[in-house]
Amino acid sequence: MNKHWIMVLFAAMLEVVWVTGLKHSNTWYEWVGTALIIVICFTVFLRASKALPLGTVYAVFTGLGTAGTVVAEMTLFGEPFSMGKVLLIGLLLAGVIGLKAITQPKEAEA
Repeated sequence: MNKHWIMVLFAAMLEVVWVTGLKHSNTWYEWVGTALIIVICFTVFLRASKALPLGTVYAVFTGLGTAGTVVAEMTLFGEPFSMGKVLLIGLLLAGVIGLKAITQPKEAEA
């Protein structure tokens, strides 16, 4: 795994944090923290997308972020567990892994 895919993974983890922050922030400093995480998240995402195909990076980023957010809500915030959710997250992750597996980095531009 190269550093750009690690950046995508990190950005997806940050996405889980800021999406959760949007739902659960109540004070001004929680909102400021959420906004800061959004800026960092998209900065990392954009840097990774310069070396990898944008469509694939976006699909992996949003897929992992979505799966992570659903899991975080179920484990940390009491969202009802559903086997259907787990199966659909598995399907989503299978697609994300497949996209990552068949995607090559962009050629260096001259």
